[in-house]
Amino acid sequence: MVTPFNTHHSLLTTHQKERIILGIDPGTAVMGYGLIKETGPKIELISLGVVKMDKMDDHTLKLQRIFEKTVALIDNYHPDCLAIEAPFYGKNIQVMLKLGRAQGVAMAAALSRNVVITEYAPRKIKQSITGNGNATKEQVAAMLQTLLKFTETPDFLDATDGLAVAVCHSFQRIPTGKSGSKKSYSGWDTFAKDNAKRIV
Repeated sequence: MVTPFNTHHSLLTTHQKERIILGIDPGTAVMGYGLIKETGPKIELISLGVVKMDKMDDHTLKLQRIFEKTVALIDNYHPDCLAIEAPFYGKNIQVMLKLGRAQGVAMAAALSRNVVITEYAPRKIKQSITGNGNATKEQVAAMLQTLLKFTETPDFLDATDGLAVAVCHSFQRIPTGKSGSKKSYSGWDTFAKDNAKRIV
């Protein structure tokens, strides 16, 4: 009688350690996303893909598409958390503004479903996946293929950019908010408090 109890207990323990992570690389032409399931130290691919908006002229319609697609992904896969890439700092202020909006809309979609959000700098993501903060998209994609054992290549580099954020989050294994390279928000209230100057 002892063995079934132990087996059941180990199954419960394994189940408790399971979580699904949604990773998003926000963009105004293409949004990449990836979902992984983490069971203890193991990770496996659930899904990856892109949302294309390059044929849409209206920026507000693009933002609506990002919001709706993010909500749909959350409702479909029920992730425990969202990991999202922070906009990189570039010289073109208009591009940065649009990327910031895209990221904000994806975050708002997660907050509307009470999904915990963690933000990562692009360099941190590359460092986590390849060991090199200056790695190319191709190098990141190749490492992800090795780690998660997949071969499909749908609009490949944009999709793997989103997947990389999810894997980066899985690799951290540290309490939320302990690292200077990321910021976490568990709900709209905490986001609003930390970003009072950004909210009008």
